[in-house]
Amino acid sequence: MPEQSKYHHNKEQLAAEVEAIEAAKKDPAKFEVLYNKYYEQIFRYLYQRLDSKEEAFDITSEVFLKAMLNLYRYEFKGVPFASWLYRIAYNELNQAFRNNQVQRTINIDTTHVNEMIEEMEEDSREAYKPLLKAAINNLSDPDLNLVEMRFFEKRPFKEIGNILEITENNAKVRLYRVLAKLKEMITVKKASYERI
Repeated sequence: MPEQSKYHHNKEQLAAEVEAIEAAKKDPAKFEVLYNKYYEQIFRYLYQRLDSKEEAFDITSEVFLKAMLNLYRYEFKGVPFASWLYRIAYNELNQAFRNNQVQRTINIDTTHVNEMIEEMEEDSREAYKPLLKAAINNLSDPDLNLVEMRFFEKRPFKEIGNILEITENNAKVRLYRVLAKLKEMITVKKASYERI
């Protein structure tokens, strides 16, 4: 795993963000600073999981509306404000899936697959790739979301835990269970191909 995520903030950035949040709590017009800072990230997060740009725009708007209306509830927990926004986006997205309003899309590139294979400690990468991609398509939404956040978005476990409202350690345990599940799915698939 890379040492730092593009979502990582240093102490000064976090302090400045807390100031912006407190200002927006007092004056809703100042929420625009947070909106402008995070709109594109949240939109990309949603669009990466959807097949429709319009749906991504709609859900992104809903996320920021809910964030603005509930900003008074926000409490700083040592991670970027984006974690709170991603939690809202995650919940909105799952609600849309439950209501069958949108179709889930999975965007996987070779780099992500190689990193997952490396994490799973498998050597035969080329033979493993198509099997891993097929197995990923069979994951449940919560498991897939965990894989996307860790491998596709390079989020640290602390932030993943914050988004999912679990501990950092629990996020690690869940991810490694998902990787074990993927490994098992691939082993079964490989065995069935070898019998043919």
